Amino acid sequence: HKKLTACLQGQQGVDVEKRSKKLPLTTLAQCLVEGAAVLGDDSLLGKMLKLCGETQEKMAQELILFEFTIDRDVVDPLYELAEVEIPNIQKQRKQLAKLVLDMDSARTRFHQSSKSGMSSNVQPGAKGEHLREEMEEAANRMEICRDQLSADMYNFVAKEIDYASYFQALIEVQAQYHSKSLELLQNILPQIKAHQETWVEKPCYGKPLEEHLALSGRDIAFPIEACVTMLLECGMQEEGLFRVAPSASKLKKLKASLDCGVMDVQEYSVDPHAIAGALKSYLRELPEPLMTFELYDEWIQASNIQDQDKRLQALLTACEKLPLANGNNFKYLVKFLAKLDDYQDENKMTPGNIAIVLGPNLLWTTQEGNITEMMTTVSLQIVGIIEPIIQHADWFFPGEIEFNVTGNYGSPVHTNHNANYSSMPSPDMDHSDRKHNDQSRRPLSVATDNMMLEFYKKDGYEDPTLVSTT
Repeated sequence: HKKLTACLQGQQGVDVEKRSKKLPLTTLAQCLVEGAAVLGDDSLLGKMLKLCGETQEKMAQELILFEFTIDRDVVDPLYELAEVEIPNIQKQRKQLAKLVLDMDSARTRFHQSSKSGMSSNVQPGAKGEHLREEMEEAANRMEICRDQLSADMYNFVAKEIDYASYFQALIEVQAQYHSKSLELLQNILPQIKAHQETWVEKPCYGKPLEEHLALSGRDIAFPIEACVTMLLECGMQEEGLFRVAPSASKLKKLKASLDCGVMDVQEYSVDPHAIAGALKSYLRELPEPLMTFELYDEWIQASNIQDQDKRLQALLTACEKLPLANGNNFKYLVKFLAKLDDYQDENKMTPGNIAIVLGPNLLWTTQEGNITEMMTTVSLQIVGIIEPIIQHADWFFPGEIEFNVTGNYGSPVHTNHNANYSSMPSPDMDHSDRKHNDQSRRPLSVATDNMMLEFYKKDGYEDPTLVSTT
C-alpha cells in the first residue's frame, strides 16, 4: 500500500480543493489558461492554449476522483490488511510461541518434581499439586491462543477473495480513469485540428504551392505578390536587383514576417535587395520547383532545340502543361521580370542576367549531382529556358496583368495579405479605442502585441514607442 500511495500525485487526507491545488496538472492548466488570456481568442496559439488548459483542468478533476476512489477502495483496505490484520496474526503467532515455551517449561518442572518424589518414595505434596495446576493452566492458555490464531488464519484464508478484489478494483479504477481521460482527449482533438486546419495564417516558406494557395484562398502566392508589388514601387531601377546579396539579418527578418503574413512596406522600401532575396528564397525553398519536376526533361529538351521558332514553340507547349497554380504564378512572375527588363539601362539586369540569377530558383532536378557540373551545364540550359521566355513574355502570356491582385500592397506603412494592419496600440489607449483598433488588425498581431504590452508594463514603460528598436 505504501508503494501504491507513492504513485498518487495528490496529498492524502485533505479536501478536494486543497488536493487539486497540489496537482501538477492543475498548475499546468492554470499556466495555459493564463497564457491564453494574454494572447486572446483572436490568436491561434491563444485558442490552443485555452482548449488545452481547459482539457488539462478536466483531466485534473478526473485524476482527483480517481485518486479518491483508489484511496477508498484500494489503499484503505490494503492499509487495514497490512497494518492491522496481518500484524495481529503475526502478534498472535509470537504469543503462541511464547505460551508453548511457558507450557513446556511448566511441564518440565512438574515432571522433575514427580521424578524426585518417586525416587524418594515420598507422596507429592502441595508443591507438586501447584506445579501440576501451573502446567494445566499454561496448557489451557496455549490452547486458547492456538484456537484464536487458527480462527484468525481461517478467516484470513476465507477472505482471500476479498483481498484479491482490491487489486481487481485497482485495475478497474485505473481503466475507468484512463478511459475517461482518453475520452476527454478524443473529444477535444477534433476541435484543435479544426482550428489548425481552418487557420489561414500558416507558414508559406518551404510549403507546397498548392497547399499554401488552398489555405489562403489565393491565386498568387503571398510572398510572390508581396515582393513583386513592393519591387514595382521601389526596386525597378535598383542596380543589380536579384544579383546583389541582401543583409542576412534583413533577409531573415523579412522572410519571417512574410511567413506570418505581416509586411512593413515602409521599412523595406529602402532595401529592395532584401525584397528580391526573399522572393528568390521562397522560390528556391518550394518542395517542388515552380516549373515542376515532371516537366524538367521537357524544358531541357526544348532549350536544346537550335531553331529559335521551334524552341519558342516547344517552350510554350511546356508552359501550357504547367498545373494551374504553377502556371498562374509563373505567368505572374514572368510578366514582372519583363517589366524589370524595361529598366535594364538603370538596373543592369538584362533578360540573360535575370535568367542567370533566377533560373536555378525556378527549375532544378531531383537528382543530386556534382555541384560544379550543375553550375555549368544544367544552369546554362536553364538560362536558355528562362531568357527567351522573359524576352517574349507578351507572346507567351498575352495581355496585361494586375500585379496588386489583393489590393493590399502599396503605400500603407503596414500591410498583410488578409487585412489592413495598423501599428501596435499604445498601453494608454482606452478599452473601446483598443477594441476598435484590434478589430482592424490580423489575429496574430493582436496576440503578439498583447504579449508585448505585458512585457512593456513589466519593464516600466507606459508607451511602447519609448522602447528603442534595433
